[in-house]
Amino acid sequence: MTTTPAALADQYFAMWNEADADRRAEIIAAAWSTDGVFVDPSFEVSGHEGLTKMVETAHQMFPGHSFSLTGEVEQHHDRVRWSWHLAAAGQQPVAGGTDVVSLDADGKIREVVGFLDFAPAH
Repeated sequence: MTTTPAALADQYFAMWNEADADRRAEIIAAAWSTDGVFVDPSFEVSGHEGLTKMVETAHQMFPGHSFSLTGEVEQHHDRVRWSWHLAAAGQQPVAGGTDVVSLDADGKIREVVGFLDFAPAH
């Protein structure tokens, strides 16, 4: 891996929370393989452009909210797992779940499969 699992998780959550499109594109390029895939009950996208549009949609759906890591980042082989919450500052989370991440040979994110523990209907 070119980075630690914890640092990769930091980049992942920075992607979700970054409001500046140019900075977010830099984060995606650094953390994700070019053909990276994200799939959860709400989204299924691939590639850097698809990731960008997904995050923009999440910002529109949940203005003023941010994603944060809950618990530890775990890794074995080319897999990483982390759990998260989505909340506005000082508020209870409105969503939470666990992501299982597959890494490419360079340690970049190749695929994220997300499972929601709770989320608002949309």
